Amino acid sequence: MKSQGADQIETLQRETAKLKKINAALMSRVERSIDQQFNAFSLFETAIALDHQVLNRTRQLQDALRAIERSNDYLYRAKQQAEAASSLKSSVLISVTHDLLQPLNAARLTLSTFAEMEVSDRGAALLEQVDRSLLTLEDLLKTLLDISKLDAGVLKPEARPILISSLFDPLRCELAPLAAKRGLSLKIRPSSLAVISDPLMLRRILQNLLTNALRYTQRGGVLMGCRRKGGEVRIQVHDTGPGIPEAQRQAIFQEFQRGEANTGDGAGFGLGLSIVRRFATVLGHDVQLSSRVGYGSTFSLTLPHTELEIDAGAGRGLQNHDFQFSGLEGAKILIVENDPSSAEAMAQLLEKWGCDVAKTISTSDALERIGALGGTPDAIIADLHLDSDESGLEAVNAIRQQVKSEIPAMIVTADYSVDAAREAAVCGFELLKKPVKPAEMRSLLSFLLT
Repeated sequence: MKSQGADQIETLQRETAKLKKINAALMSRVERSIDQQFNAFSLFETAIALDHQVLNRTRQLQDALRAIERSNDYLYRAKQQAEAASSLKSSVLISVTHDLLQPLNAARLTLSTFAEMEVSDRGAALLEQVDRSLLTLEDLLKTLLDISKLDAGVLKPEARPILISSLFDPLRCELAPLAAKRGLSLKIRPSSLAVISDPLMLRRILQNLLTNALRYTQRGGVLMGCRRKGGEVRIQVHDTGPGIPEAQRQAIFQEFQRGEANTGDGAGFGLGLSIVRRFATVLGHDVQLSSRVGYGSTFSLTLPHTELEIDAGAGRGLQNHDFQFSGLEGAKILIVENDPSSAEAMAQLLEKWGCDVAKTISTSDALERIGALGGTPDAIIADLHLDSDESGLEAVNAIRQQVKSEIPAMIVTADYSVDAAREAAVCGFELLKKPVKPAEMRSLLSFLLT
């Protein structure tokens, strides 16, 4: 019995030990399960916190983006307003300059009529003073027109091969009287080189450099020449003027900055070198200045060289016409001009030259008054822009059709745009820009009549 009881106790002890192991294992699983639940909850809490942070940062970023968009929208509107104001300023300036050139043209023509009359020495001196003032005003208006066109973006360079001689020769003829009047020598060395540039802009640059040098030089003279260096050509304008101090060498290229000319003609308006810098920048040409106070200054312009042959018409419009003055006596001239003062001044000057003149203001008026000349006109002088959007080109063509004759014609205009020159060239008409130079008009008229 004792043996049986011992076996039962041993069996129970084994089962108890087994149950303890099972219990321990179960407790361990439960504990691990609880720990995992706590970890999952912690991760869940962390995820929620991060999500809140992301939402907050997203809202902050969206607010910042909206603020940037509002700022960009404000800047865009401000930019549009500034561009509109600049465009309006340029348009107004171009329009005002065009309108001012009309009475200036009449004044120059009227003054030329007076200059051909017999006047006293005092009267001649006064006429010369008035002419000088009108030339100064003309130069100012043209310069302001150039600046306004650049600011408005309507003046675009048209680079092409140019013979330097096609610029040097006309400038020599144009500025030699000014140099002689100032008692200065003007030497422009001939050249057979060719460059790539816009001919009109390049001519304006060189004209301003020469004019500026002559204005500020008291004695001695001005020399312009060029030389080739590698693939470039350097044009230099040297004067024997007072020189430019180091501190002023950048300022003189800004608008309305000028030196002390100490001449009877005044120091100008400080716009010439501004145009030089602006045009050179647009064309991509480098402008350099070297100067020594008391000895003079040298302006250098560097352009790309070309070996290309220039066709005969490449420099057309820049070459001086080699006209021979012929007598204009008895020539029948029909004027089509809507500005009364310009028409009257031009008629007086033509009549002074011995021409028979009929003034008209429109195409229909011209067609009606052709008979007043007592026959077919020998030449027509027409303004490009007439009233009611009429064109002087159309007026000339209408007159030619009525009289069935290709009457020689020239177009005069205060429109300095490229389109105006192109329209006249397409129709085969010579173009004179207001204010008209009487000598140029007379020589061109003589050429057309012969």
